[in-house]
Amino acid sequence: MPTAHIIGLGRSGITAARLLNKDKWQVSVSDAGQSEKLSDLKQKLESEGITVALGARFDLEVLAAAGMSRPDRIVVSPGVSWQLPSLVAAREQGIEAMGEMELAWRYLKHRPWVGITGTNGKTTTTAITAAIFQAAGLQAPACGNIGNSASELALSGKTPDWVIAEVSSYQSESSSTLAPNIGVWTTLSPDHLERHGTLERYGEIKALLLHRSQQRVLNGDDDYLRNGLMARWPNASWTSTQGSQAVVAQGKPQQSPIPMAYLESGWVMVEGQQMLPTKALRMRGTHNQQNLLMAVAVAHLAGIERDAIATAIQNFPGVPHRLEHICTWQGIDFINDSKATNYEAAQTGLAAVEGPAILIAGGEAKDGDDTDWLRTIQSKAATVLLIGRAAPNFAQRLETLGYIDYEIVDTMENALPRAIKLARELQARTVLLSPACASFDQYQNFERRGDHFRQLCPTNA
Repeated sequence: MPTAHIIGLGRSGITAARLLNKDKWQVSVSDAGQSEKLSDLKQKLESEGITVALGARFDLEVLAAAGMSRPDRIVVSPGVSWQLPSLVAAREQGIEAMGEMELAWRYLKHRPWVGITGTNGKTTTTAITAAIFQAAGLQAPACGNIGNSASELALSGKTPDWVIAEVSSYQSESSSTLAPNIGVWTTLSPDHLERHGTLERYGEIKALLLHRSQQRVLNGDDDYLRNGLMARWPNASWTSTQGSQAVVAQGKPQQSPIPMAYLESGWVMVEGQQMLPTKALRMRGTHNQQNLLMAVAVAHLAGIERDAIATAIQNFPGVPHRLEHICTWQGIDFINDSKATNYEAAQTGLAAVEGPAILIAGGEAKDGDDTDWLRTIQSKAATVLLIGRAAPNFAQRLETLGYIDYEIVDTMENALPRAIKLARELQARTVLLSPACASFDQYQNFERRGDHFRQLCPTNA
């Protein structure tokens, strides 16, 4: 019986373990954490025949000491670094290692895939794409970083018409053969540099997915993608919110095709044909119009008819935690943008809402360039309320620019009552949670942070 070891007991690790166990592998799992919840999970998994070691960091010698067999295969959860020394050592010893997304691909590669990657916009683009495919009557579940893990889809035993996968840099890095029929790259800006080191390395990891894709859709409004990749992929399909000539004008004409999907005169255009009015998309911001264009381009490449595309867009409600409108109270909009976990996403979110805004920001800061974000704060924010570990550093950055309309309030419980009071005093139009930070200093994930904001909003108090 072949043996497999799973690193990490998160959602994807659990489903990867169950998927292999179902396929008659001898499966063990290790997780560095220890808690009552993990202990309950350990008991459940071991009742299914899966060995679990808690409080144990992955190491082949540690596994052997715990009585676990040397694995034939190692599967890594997205939160585990691909460069973990013990994992690198295992690969050097010839043990097959892969990410959970790659594992799912091995079971579902007989079905067509759309793989969507990028720094920002990939969740919204994935959600819109899945909605369009489903409006066309296709079984096309979204998976990966959105909804279920890819392994859950494989474990379900259902045969989808298409797999619509959001693929993070972590998942791309640990997937050696994942080759979508259509690959999408939304944006590239500094993010996860604490793990990947440089923007160049981060970009190359993203590019792995596109290299293996049969067809490619790229955001022609993104400087990095437009200027760095047109020559590499001359046959790619480009999108632009700036009209049919925008990509040509900003790139090198001999290498710059007219975009496949673009906005012109209030219409979404695909290869010169009117598809649907831009106002059909109810989500805020030019960036969401770009996300729409990429999803429409994918649908067009997949052969989906115009009516299904238009129906899906008109009924699309938006994505939770990404410029999600929670309520309007006394003329003030409360917007949950908890998924804005880096400076570019937070700048985009603040630019998209109606000002002046009371901005709630902070958490666990990431490396990156905050210049545009700070400039938008200066022009759009009436006050900034700072929470979490990054608050003192953010305060210092704001003061350096001469912006003094901020308060350190530490927690969400303090931020909402203060935001409500200031919004009324300053006649602000919006209270916006757009943190520019990861959530892990105070919350398990950005979803929990956004849910907490929602619970504290006035109509939900």
